[in-house]
Amino acid sequence: MQNVKASIIAQRLLNLYRQEHVIIGGWAAVNQVFLAEANDDVINALGELPTGRSLVRHIQNLRSGKTPADSIERELLPYGGAMSEAPAAAPIDSSQSAALESVIMGFTPDPAGLARLMSSPVIEKFGPEWIVAGRSALAGKPELLQKWNTIVQTYRAYHLWDAARDILNTPISDRVRAQLQVDMPEYETYLPMFGEPGNELLGKLRTFVSSIKPAPNQPTSDTPDALESASASAEVL
Repeated sequence: MQNVKASIIAQRLLNLYRQEHVIIGGWAAVNQVFLAEANDDVINALGELPTGRSLVRHIQNLRSGKTPADSIERELLPYGGAMSEAPAAAPIDSSQSAALESVIMGFTPDPAGLARLMSSPVIEKFGPEWIVAGRSALAGKPELLQKWNTIVQTYRAYHLWDAARDILNTPISDRVRAQLQVDMPEYETYLPMFGEPGNELLGKLRTFVSSIKPAPNQPTSDTPDALESASASAEVL
C-alpha cells in the first residue's frame, strides 16, 4: 500500500514538473512541493517513470543547495527547455488589452467558452504560442493571471478528453501505449475535472495502458457540457 501511495505522489510531482510553465509562481512554487513530498519511496517511484530521473536529480540539487529554491538547472528543464522561456507577447495596444481582459472575464469553462476564446482576434494575434504569450501580456496583473491559469487548465482538460477518446477508439498499438504512459500524469490530473464521466474515461485509459484491450465497439461518453470545477485544480497545478 505504501508503494502505491508513493507511485501516486510521484506521478503528481512529475506532472507539476512538466507543467511548471503554466503554474503561477513557477519554480519557486513547485520546488516547495518537491521538497515537502519527495521522500525516499517517492524518489524510488520517480526513478521508474519516464523523465522521472531528471526530476530526481533536480530534487537532489534542491536538497543539497546546489540549485536555488526558485530555480532549476537548464539541463534538467522539462521538454528540453522548450517551455522555459515564454516568447515576448505580441505588441498590443490599449484597446486590444481591454479586449483581452474582456475575453478573460467572460470566459466560461465549457466548449462554447473555449470556442469564443480561440476565435477572439486578440487571441488569434498571439498565434500558436497563445498560452505563454497571453501570460506575458498579463504580467503584473495577478487576478487576471489567475483567471488565465483557469483558462489554460480548461483548455488542457478538453484537449486531453478528446485525446483520450481518440486513443480508446483506435486500434491498440505499442507506440500509442508508450506515449500514453508518458502522458498519464496529465490525464490523472485533468480528467477527474469532468466528474464521474472523466473518472470512467480515466479508468479505461488505465486498462489500456496495462495492455488489456478495451471491449470492442464500446463507445466512450460524449464530452460533458462543462467542467465541474476548472479552478479546483489550482491546488494540484
